[in-house]
Amino acid sequence: MVGLILGIAGACRTDELVNLTVDDIEDVGSSLIVKIPNTKTKIPRIFVVTDVGNMLELFRKYLSLRPPHVNHKRLFLYYKAGKCSSQPVGKNTMGKIPSVVGSYLKLPDVACYTGHCLRRSSATLLADAGVDITTIKRHAGLEINDSR
Repeated sequence: MVGLILGIAGACRTDELVNLTVDDIEDVGSSLIVKIPNTKTKIPRIFVVTDVGNMLELFRKYLSLRPPHVNHKRLFLYYKAGKCSSQPVGKNTMGKIPSVVGSYLKLPDVACYTGHCLRRSSATLLADAGVDITTIKRHAGLEINDSR
């Protein structure tokens, strides 16, 4: 669930989520400030997650499950047998999250739900809210060609 929240809120690529560390997220009480330092376009991004629908509570609960003996800072860890392991989640597992959610929701054609769905969903939500294309591109970390 935390992968979905961060992926959609920040229009994140699968690689960006996989490489996200606990140091890249700052909990400021009423929101999370998330930094994506290494992007495909080499343009670091920052986005904010506010507490809509208890998203912050879910993030904090996820972080509290992190074992104290983990010797790396990657945020996403495998969850097995009711607890987090110290093994970080890889790109393929992260990319399957949308199809797992689709299966859970009994959606048709779950194989069509890939890691890129998080970026598309983010752009769609912004467009449906009336955000202009330049802002959507900036949010996704895309180059903005100003033809003025």
